[in-house]
Amino acid sequence: MLETRNLTDCSSGENLTEPPLDMAGCLFLSILPYGQAVPALVCGFVLFTLFSFLANLLTLLAVWWSEELSWQPRFSLVKNLILSDLMQITTFGPAVIHSLVQRRTMPFRTWCYVQYFTGSTSIFTSLLTITCMALERYLFVCRAIHYLVILTEACLRRVLTLIWIFSIAIGVVTIALLHTGGAQSSGSVTMGLLCEPDMMEQHMGFPRSSAIFRKVVGTVTLLLCLMVFFFSYCRMYQDARNAVIPFNADNNKARKTVLLDCGMFLMQLLPLLLKPAPTATAAVLHVSLLMMLMVPPCINPMQYGLRNAEVQCSPWSTCRRSAAA
Repeated sequence: MLETRNLTDCSSGENLTEPPLDMAGCLFLSILPYGQAVPALVCGFVLFTLFSFLANLLTLLAVWWSEELSWQPRFSLVKNLILSDLMQITTFGPAVIHSLVQRRTMPFRTWCYVQYFTGSTSIFTSLLTITCMALERYLFVCRAIHYLVILTEACLRRVLTLIWIFSIAIGVVTIALLHTGGAQSSGSVTMGLLCEPDMMEQHMGFPRSSAIFRKVVGTVTLLLCLMVFFFSYCRMYQDARNAVIPFNADNNKARKTVLLDCGMFLMQLLPLLLKPAPTATAAVLHVSLLMMLMVPPCINPMQYGLRNAEVQCSPWSTCRRSAAA
């Protein structure tokens, strides 16, 4: 009853004695009118954030300590994926938790731009890194003789550098294009718990150039990445048809890995594809999308790191070698 009364007061404008703060509280009530859901959401986001941070950190330390894994191209890509996941979870998790605890929507400040830029950069980096991991499996299986000749340390360094340059450039251009729209719609506060692309565009007056750029770049990147997954899987499948039994077993394992990579790619992409419609369920969908953004950084370290037998053994092997010395 208290939440309903406050929401009614917000609609009538009776409580707006301090516009920035009260407007943020009113917008929060429009997203989550039932206060009983807030503690559960806080617990959920705290668990997601802590688990993701610990899992990624443990995986990174395990790969970093292992002399057997640190030089392998695939685990160089895994370390890059972990770095982007840590950036994503550090940017998204505490910001959403703070908004929920304060029961205020996100204020439109410099930190909002930092969230938007870091989030966009980390997501594009994760998508491109997972795609490169699928291509690496293709080279490992179908070009095994030339695998280490192709994927040298210098080549990997150039690939990772290009991934970050591309992702950072996307973030810089989209932020610049945001300022080509009309007047801001909500003053000093946004209409969401996080400064994600849709909320930023809504706040900046729906700039057409920013929306078109995001859609074009996102579509082209999606198609190119899916082509890489399709090419890698089909070439490995074709080579497996004429392979001997031992090679065929490794090929089947690699193809399953490519399919898992594609699944993780789509899971990472799903929150960007689903857009809240201007309906009564838009607020619920907004919170759901925020929760979905927290899922990939939790699954990635389990999929690519902690469930790997070599990664599981590496910290214990290091400890045993240190104790023996």
